[in-house]
Amino acid sequence: MNSVDKKQLRANAHALKPVVMVGQSGLTDAVLAEVDLALNSHELIKVKIRAERDERKEISEKMCAATGAELIQSIGQVTVLYRLNPKK
Repeated sequence: MNSVDKKQLRANAHALKPVVMVGQSGLTDAVLAEVDLALNSHELIKVKIRAERDERKEISEKMCAATGAELIQSIGQVTVLYRLNPKK
C-alpha cells in the first residue's frame, strides 16, 4: 500500500469511533476474534488499546499479524487497522 492510499484511509478513519477495546487482560483470543469480525464488516476500524506505550506497539503488531490487517496509524491509545474484504 502506498502513502497516498494510507493518507486517504487516515482521512476516512478520522470520523470513526473505536469498535474494539483491548483492556487489562491484553490481547486475548476473544479480542482477536472480535477484531477479525469487525474487519470483515467494516474493512477500516479503530481499536483502543489500554496499555503502556511499549505494550501498545507490540499488541498492534500482533493484531496485524494474526488478522492479516495493515496498520494505518497509531496515535496514543488508538490504532487504525485496514484489511480489504474481497467479498465487498
